[in-house]
Amino acid sequence: MLLSTDVWVAALIRRAQLGGAFATVAMKGDASAGAVLVKAFNSRSREARLYAEATRGDGERVWMQPRPGEIEAELDAYAQRARRIDPDLWLVEVEDTEGRHFLTESVEGEGAQGQT
Repeated sequence: MLLSTDVWVAALIRRAQLGGAFATVAMKGDASAGAVLVKAFNSRSREARLYAEATRGDGERVWMQPRPGEIEAELDAYAQRARRIDPDLWLVEVEDTEGRHFLTESVEGEGAQGQT
């Protein structure tokens, strides 16, 4: 059984807080089954990365970058467009001096980078 979105988001925010980062819900979607975008902002380099959940062909849940790039304004514009398509979408913003995302699931193309 999967967690409801609101519980999963609360756990992500708590992990970030325990890791010394700041995290907040920038867009709140459907509490039980909304999709989630996670924006990780590196407060030192002023770069951001955006992550979205996906499912591989083998059924494994992973996170990937739906929009390449590190310019925060471009990633915000992507999130706004995605929200117009899916009003149940959540956006969680994590601000960290190391740019960590605090996701515990696999992140495509990243290895251990960005994890806690």
